[in-house]
Amino acid sequence: MHGDFSRLTFRPDKRYSAVLAQQGRVQLDADANEQVAIQLYRQRRFTVDLIGPHAGPVDEAGFRIGYRVAPHEPDDLTIGGGRYYVAGILCEATRPAPGEYVSERPQAADSADQAPQGWTYWDQPDAYRDPERPADHLPELPFLVYLKVWERLVTAVEDPEIRETALGDAMPDTAARARVTWQVLPLPASDLGLPQGGSPDQARAKFAEWVAGQEPTGRLAARTARPPRVEDDPCIIHPESRYRGPENQLYRVEIHAGGPGEQATFKWSRENGSVVFPVTSLAEVWATLAAFGRDDKLDLNVGDWVEVVDDAYAVRGEPAPLLQVEEVDLPGHRVRLSGVPVAGVAQDARRHPYLRRWDHRAPTGAPKPRGGALPVQEGVWLDLEDGVQVWFKPGGRYRPGDYWVIPARTIRGTVEWPVNEAGEPMLREADGVRYHYAPLAWVYSQGENEIQVDDLRYVFQAQSAPVPVAQET
Repeated sequence: MHGDFSRLTFRPDKRYSAVLAQQGRVQLDADANEQVAIQLYRQRRFTVDLIGPHAGPVDEAGFRIGYRVAPHEPDDLTIGGGRYYVAGILCEATRPAPGEYVSERPQAADSADQAPQGWTYWDQPDAYRDPERPADHLPELPFLVYLKVWERLVTAVEDPEIRETALGDAMPDTAARARVTWQVLPLPASDLGLPQGGSPDQARAKFAEWVAGQEPTGRLAARTARPPRVEDDPCIIHPESRYRGPENQLYRVEIHAGGPGEQATFKWSRENGSVVFPVTSLAEVWATLAAFGRDDKLDLNVGDWVEVVDDAYAVRGEPAPLLQVEEVDLPGHRVRLSGVPVAGVAQDARRHPYLRRWDHRAPTGAPKPRGGALPVQEGVWLDLEDGVQVWFKPGGRYRPGDYWVIPARTIRGTVEWPVNEAGEPMLREADGVRYHYAPLAWVYSQGENEIQVDDLRYVFQAQSAPVPVAQET
């Protein structure tokens, strides 16, 4: 998550059950966040152990899928309301009621009754499907419908109601939120290798194989190496320090374009990708910002790489080329970008557009950025900055958005990264994003103009029961 964190410390293999505060000690964000992570891990692990990888309560199981054909409109899916658990994460498909309001205008008596009762494929809240995009249309029959679930960070930039207005605009925002994000998506039968007449059990089995193939295999290690000729550096950092940065940082290495190593690219930030600038308007290459950074460290400068983001872009997983800042207009709160963002991004204020700053630069002699991001080079140590280096394991498969966080500390002059007994850095899988999947329905043609929808969901019964009446003897 792109939060302004000091570090992320939760590790399930340590088997910690609680974080206990001690009197008179400094309170850190990492401790409070680890307590939350411990509770979520235990709660969700228990839910999976009890009901399985995915299921819904028998009387209120959500995400029942229906197929709908409408004249002159793209085919659609209906998404039934209710609850469903995927990997222990609660997903709620019930559409919020519009509620009552006070208005001086005349209101139709049946306006509340006309409100839609459930979601559909096209208007579901976190998928941002576009009928104008052929790739978003439902595939030809047969196909499988599945649920994709993950969590993403939401700050006051994306949800202004989080901000406490009493603090004023000059103060930074406070705590962020983790939001459960779900999408109902189709998967063509050709991707599953499943014939037209496949049974629900066959569809579930093939889907499990497909999910296994979605998991990334990229592994990364990090270390610090003392740069050459540091004795010539006039700064106050100790000459023996391998990490040469003047401040503590939480580096974030994030995959931008996915695929095998020869195709993948990455970007990095020394602030965990948390430096963002809300966009109030976008006209071609000029972006007008609500505000610049609070200081030089958190500001925008000519040459910075930025990503133009809004709610839809953040959840679609389709990375666009990064752009560079070519001009900064301080009086006008504007920046000129090196190109026009992809069509549709940051054009709707209701989708909370912003620029996210990245800090990478191509080292001398290294391959030039592709689409603004650095090419993944496997099997070699790559310099980030100030002595921080990363190493990608050869043969990896990478997914956009996968990331690793690397705390760098000046007091030790190194990064905090696990090592073996010989002091060699260990390879780690990505810290996130964790996607979870569940099959919902198998949709196929049973005959001419007859479409069959087989339900692939699981349900569970409540475990409680009345106390049995004592029998008189």
